[in-house]
Amino acid sequence: MEQVPTSPDERPHATSAVHEPAYTASATISEQGLVTEWSDDARRLLGYGPAEVVGLPAARLLADTADDEVHRIPPGQERWSGTVALRHRDGRRVELGLLAHRWTSTGGNTRWTVVSAVTGETGTPLDETLKEWAFAQSPCLLAIFDAELRLVRANAGMKHALSLTEGEMRGLRLPEIAPGPVSDAAERGMRLALETGETQYVAGFVGPTGTGAGADADKGAGTGTATGDGWTTSLAPLRDGDGRVRAVYLAAHGKAAAAGERPPALTPDLADARVAATPDGARPVQEPAEAAVPRAAREHTSTMTLQRSLLPHTLPSHSALDIASRYLPAGGEAGVGGDWFDVIPLSGARVALVVGDVVGHGMRASATMGRLRTAVRTLADVDLPPDELLTHLDDLIIHLGADETEGETGGGIGTTCLYVVYDPVTRRCTAARAGHPPPAVVSPEGSAYLLDVPAGPPLGLGGLPFETIEVELAEGSVLALYTDGLLQARDHDIDEALDSMLAALVRPSSTLETACDRVLTALLTHPPDDDVALLIARTRALHADKVAVWDLPSDPSFVSQARRDATDQLTAWGLEDAAFVTELVVSELVTNAIRYGEPPIELRLIHEGSTLICEVSDASSTAPHMRRARIFDEGGRGLLLVAQLAQRWGTRHTTVGKTIWSEQSLTEF
Repeated sequence: MEQVPTSPDERPHATSAVHEPAYTASATISEQGLVTEWSDDARRLLGYGPAEVVGLPAARLLADTADDEVHRIPPGQERWSGTVALRHRDGRRVELGLLAHRWTSTGGNTRWTVVSAVTGETGTPLDETLKEWAFAQSPCLLAIFDAELRLVRANAGMKHALSLTEGEMRGLRLPEIAPGPVSDAAERGMRLALETGETQYVAGFVGPTGTGAGADADKGAGTGTATGDGWTTSLAPLRDGDGRVRAVYLAAHGKAAAAGERPPALTPDLADARVAATPDGARPVQEPAEAAVPRAAREHTSTMTLQRSLLPHTLPSHSALDIASRYLPAGGEAGVGGDWFDVIPLSGARVALVVGDVVGHGMRASATMGRLRTAVRTLADVDLPPDELLTHLDDLIIHLGADETEGETGGGIGTTCLYVVYDPVTRRCTAARAGHPPPAVVSPEGSAYLLDVPAGPPLGLGGLPFETIEVELAEGSVLALYTDGLLQARDHDIDEALDSMLAALVRPSSTLETACDRVLTALLTHPPDDDVALLIARTRALHADKVAVWDLPSDPSFVSQARRDATDQLTAWGLEDAAFVTELVVSELVTNAIRYGEPPIELRLIHEGSTLICEVSDASSTAPHMRRARIFDEGGRGLLLVAQLAQRWGTRHTTVGKTIWSEQSLTEF
């Protein structure tokens, strides 16, 4: 990766227009200097789309490619920061402060993750006097993060501990400064501190690579977390003169801080240290490196990379639900497991929530998880009911087990799964589970309970049925789906863990992100021994003013009336521009239902945000098939026309027949 070798005390950042929110542009660059990933915020910053950059040498982005001082980062260097002059797509020269982290895969391939913070000018700047008071009154290693959890100030002890200047860290979130589980936990605590106004605590302290520095940090071990005489990180709200929470400060407490000393600059290397198990727990000790240690570390990193690549990077925005999620890998020696979650948009404005737990740990569990997640998405696309979907997953697990070679175990037998579908039009929630913990529900009035979904057997046993439950949820209800790692993380029985989870969910939260953090804080008193997946959703409703329904007689002469009714409704919704396409779709679908289906026949229009949904239902279970009509054929072009006009279309079967649906994007009109 070619860059300008500078390390200024104050790292410049790109500035955005006034009132533009802060963001972090990121990219991944291979050791050979090729761009392999390019984020949306990187396009926002430099103007290039992923297709214009990915696969090309990163050096092409440099504004001073002929500069003799441009050279490669020395081999073995794990982190780099400095100022780089890049060329914007429109030709402008943009000087950016960059922070880069090196990651190595199991096969020895190295890549660089590069981030640059664009701080923007949003909000009212923190009062300078308030910041100075906070620093003057704190005896700890201290950093201040704004309401968006981006660093705005760090004291000398913090800079020394992380081996970075304040300028190099400013505008970045803690996981971007020092990636790792301790940083993730600290950021959750910061969010809770902002939300609740209460101080939060995290065991351990972050080092340059995000590892936890425990009581033995001063010996250079730098792995794990510590309690007692080790380091503890406090995350407290920072208030202005009127008592309003304006920011949060991070303060690290420990033996060194209490003695008035700074902690050493932490540079732990997994290739030079290993964890020896002792009767009273795991304690990091310094020993000569063995070949198995770096190999195990690389395998863990590779499994983590695979696991995270298979999980959704962003959750889809949906009119049916507000959604937030968390995933925490196991912190013990078991290794990364196969916990997963997904959010899948369905036809008719519905949405599916799924959480699963693949038995076992390591690469095989992660690979099996990926196959199951793909299978669930495929089965969801054909709109199978939850119980039927789990039956097909059960068959898949059996086939995977049969394909295992002799001596290998798993294939996913014993895997659990919970599948939930929510319909914002009817506010009906249908769910089925295969040996998985039931979902939790919190009503808008504040009552919390576990949804009584029949347990069902774990996947892979075969021959046993799954059952679906259907309930109506009030608008604003909260659904929580989770894996059992969340409940097993406590040193108490499962009933107490469930009570703690429900109590955390009942507490009012302004955002679901805060609710997620609150649940994890209540249940995870130490790094989990098993993976944890958590998915929290708040239900919305599509009210009658967004839905129109007509019962149609099985008479071809009423097709024209159906077109008129649809056009009138679009006029009432202010969607006259969509009338022409909608008339054609309605005409074809209603005609097919009358000609080939069975009564009763129903036409339904749904206005969902920027999407218009047209559905025609009848009592026949026979699904239509799109075919190629010959030149002189009088019919056979209906579904082909619908497929050309609609953004998406399909068929879903119901207990009394089928529904043919199509979706139009209103942004095209």
